[in-house]
Amino acid sequence: MLNMKKSVVLAAMLLCATILSAGQAPGPRRIEIVASKFSFAPNQITLKKGEPVVLVLSSSDVTHGLKIKEFDVNVEIKKGHDTEVPLTPTAAGHFVGKCSHFCGMGHGSMTLDVTVTE
Repeated sequence: MLNMKKSVVLAAMLLCATILSAGQAPGPRRIEIVASKFSFAPNQITLKKGEPVVLVLSSSDVTHGLKIKEFDVNVEIKKGHDTEVPLTPTAAGHFVGKCSHFCGMGHGSMTLDVTVTE
């Protein structure tokens, strides 16, 4: 009888926890971007002004970088390690991120187009 009471109490606690967690807002949207010679994939992303996101950057080959001047982003992306960049755009518009770590002859054309909507 005691085990049954414990089971009922445990079930009630789990139900309450599920109901409470269902009302919580999810965390920031995560956007995975893979850097490789000489591109980002995807190479275009769309964000919403005021919406927090996390850019999850990885490299498939060598060390790369990402610099987006308008968002004060300048990070190194090492092969085998994710680099997470929390970002909340404060202005709408079109912005261009560039690889900030020389990665070979095509380095200059390695860009990430970022569109921020209202």
